Amino acid sequence: MGQFAANYMTKGGEFFTPSSIVKLIVEVIEPYYGKILDPACGSGGMFVHSAEFVRRHHKSPSKEISIYGIEKMSDTLKLCRMNLAVHGLSGDIREANSYYDDPHKLLGRFDFVMANPPFNQSEVDRTKLVSESGKIDARYPLGLPTANNANYLWINLFYSALNPTGRAGFVMANSASDAGGTERELRGKLIETGAVDCIVSVGPNMFITVTLPVTLWFLDKGKSKSARDDKVLFIDARHLFRQVTRAHRTFDPEHIEFLGNIVRMWRGEEIETEAGSKERMKEAFPKNRYRDVPGLCKIASRDEIKAQDWSLNPGRYVGVAPGQAHDDEEFKTKMGALQEELEGLSIEAAQLQDRIAENIAELLQS
Repeated sequence: MGQFAANYMTKGGEFFTPSSIVKLIVEVIEPYYGKILDPACGSGGMFVHSAEFVRRHHKSPSKEISIYGIEKMSDTLKLCRMNLAVHGLSGDIREANSYYDDPHKLLGRFDFVMANPPFNQSEVDRTKLVSESGKIDARYPLGLPTANNANYLWINLFYSALNPTGRAGFVMANSASDAGGTERELRGKLIETGAVDCIVSVGPNMFITVTLPVTLWFLDKGKSKSARDDKVLFIDARHLFRQVTRAHRTFDPEHIEFLGNIVRMWRGEEIETEAGSKERMKEAFPKNRYRDVPGLCKIASRDEIKAQDWSLNPGRYVGVAPGQAHDDEEFKTKMGALQEELEGLSIEAAQLQDRIAENIAELLQS
C-alpha cells in the first residue's frame, strides 16, 4: 500500500500513513482494549497496527478491541475494508464526511482515537457546523477557528470523541503548534483542560508524498486527574531515524521503543527493551527513570506553556544537546508554515485548473 501511494496517489499521505509513524502512535496511546475510532481512516493502517499491538501483548484483537472508522472517499473505503479483511479484522467503517456527519455518534464514546487527517484544508462550509439558532455542533467543544483551514476542527473532533479516560494520538501540521489568532485561543483552551499529554516533533521525509516535518499530538483525558495534570511532555525526535533512500526516512523498532519508553517513564510505567532500545536507554536514562534531556525531552508546566504564547512546539522547550548546533526554531517554523501553505495552494490551483478544464469542455459541447 505504501508503494501504491508513492507511485499512484498524488496526495498519498491522506490515503496511507507510514507504518513506523502509526506504530509510534500505537506505542504511546497503548490501545490494549476498547473502542477505537479513526474519523479519517484512509486505508485502515491505524486499525491494523492496533491489532498487532494487542497480539504482541498476548491477547486476541477480536475480543479486546472494536473498530470504528469514517472515510469520505468510496474507493479508499474499499481499500480499508480489504486491508482489515486481509489481516483477519472487521469493523464498522462508514462512508461520510467527518466535518458534517456523525455516523458513530462519537461524543464521549471512545477509548482511543487515532488519525492522520488532511492538513490545512480550506474547503469546509462552516455554516453546516452551526445550527439556525447559532449553536455550534457539540463535536466542536473548544469552538470554531476563524482561520481558513480545518486543523483545529479535527483537533476538536478527536478531543470530543474521547471518554473520560480516553487517549488520542494523531498527526498534525507543524504550523498548528504555533498558530495565532483564534487557533491560539483554542489551543489554550485545550491545554487548560489538562488533556494534552505529549507532543513529538518528527523530522522531514518520513511520509510517502509529503516532505515536510510533522508533529504528533497525544491527548489523555484521564491525565487531568493525576499529578501530571498541568504538565506536558515534549519530545524532539527529528534527529532519530534511519535513512532508507535519499528521499525517505523511517523509525526502526528500537527508535519506536525508545520514544515509547520516554512516555512510559513519564507516566510511571515499566519500560520495554525487547526491540533493542537497551543501549540507547542506558545512555539517555542511566537509572531507567525519567529526566529532562537537552535536545531530546522536557516536561513543561502549564505556566511555562502559557508564557510561550500557548505554543506546543517541542523546539521551544527541549533546547539542544551539548555540542549540537542551535537551530533557529522561529525561522524554521515560519518557513515550514510557508511551505505548507504553498503546498496547499498548489493543490487548490490544480483543483481549480481541473474545474476550469471541465467547464470549458462543457461549453464547447453545448
